[in-house]
Amino acid sequence: MNALLLSAWFGHLRILQILVNSGAKIHCKSKDGLTLLHCAAQKGHVPVLAFIMEDLEDVALDHVDKLGRTAFHRAAEHGQLDALDFLVGSGCDHSVKDKEGNTALHLAAGRGHVAVLQRLVDIGLDLEEQNAVSHHLGDGEMHDPSPNALTQKNLSCLHYAALSGSEDVSRVLIHAGGCTNVADHQGASPLHLAVRHNFPALVQLLINSDSDLNAMDNRQQTPLHLAAEHAWQDIAEMLLIAGVDLNLRDKQGKTALAVAARSNHVSLVDMIIKADRFYRWEKVRSDPSGKSLSFKQDHRQETQQLRSVLWRLASRHLQPREWKKLAYSWDFTEAHVYAIEQQWTGTRSYQEHGHRMLLIWLHGVSTAGENPSKALFEGLVTIGRRDLAENIRKKANAAPSAPRRCTAM
Repeated sequence: MNALLLSAWFGHLRILQILVNSGAKIHCKSKDGLTLLHCAAQKGHVPVLAFIMEDLEDVALDHVDKLGRTAFHRAAEHGQLDALDFLVGSGCDHSVKDKEGNTALHLAAGRGHVAVLQRLVDIGLDLEEQNAVSHHLGDGEMHDPSPNALTQKNLSCLHYAALSGSEDVSRVLIHAGGCTNVADHQGASPLHLAVRHNFPALVQLLINSDSDLNAMDNRQQTPLHLAAEHAWQDIAEMLLIAGVDLNLRDKQGKTALAVAARSNHVSLVDMIIKADRFYRWEKVRSDPSGKSLSFKQDHRQETQQLRSVLWRLASRHLQPREWKKLAYSWDFTEAHVYAIEQQWTGTRSYQEHGHRMLLIWLHGVSTAGENPSKALFEGLVTIGRRDLAENIRKKANAAPSAPRRCTAM
């Protein structure tokens, strides 16, 4: 960076004019290939840009630096809206890509510059453009979501927004018609990336924008597989409420339930089983928004007494294999039972397994609007425990009836 470039970088127009008038070479470059135009654009100095374009001769508007970026790229990357507008008015090339295949839209999206992004969308840059060249990460760059620091390729602007967790950027792109289902070189959609990096609000935005909930990446993992793998309960709940396909298997042949079970994510296992039973029992929901539906653990005061009854049943009265008999009588699948059994081992682990099964069952009967006391009595009779059914009937009947739709389970 010589004196001329520094004057453009810091916006010192008068010094720049003095140096030019004294014979300074106007076509100089920094070691990174930055010209006067790059420096002024990156720092947003419009008066300097005007002087360079209007008073200097043979200035190449679309000259590229060593990264293949023009002044237009630099202005977009660093959020310099006024500089961007000036360059557009001067007739710069909007569609040029840098050496990594990034357009100005990629750079603005990666840095989260919403105002610049909106202007680029208005100009008409291609929202579906994907970059193509990988970049080696240096030390300390692992978590930098900017286009400079990524090893991935075939990323769209919405992928960059997903990597940085930017709802505002994503909203601009989606409202402008950006595709939410485009896949990168690993087959990952923006929803995959938002799930993997644990951005719940962005996940909800993408769900609401008709993203493919069952899209598979190159490992045949759906977004729910990723949520199960990382134990992101809030995100898993969003996906489950939205109605994902629980039968899909990854390359190892595992469903999302099996992934959660393998990783010992107990609460998530129970949530997925609840959702699977819900899908089977109610093909058409009365509340499509899912606002009153939850698959998380129930902590409501109104169900506390009934939950206590179920805990005593599991810990004191059911024999080791009886919880399974109950489960099968209530249409739990082999996969459900196996997933529950994978957590907790030991001679008394059946008590914990049975308790979890009973709470999952309670979620189902409550959601279906059935009488839990009656259903429990009938289930115990079915497995040959009428004595036990009669014994706990009074305690179960003493508990408040669950509402038609379970709100916190």
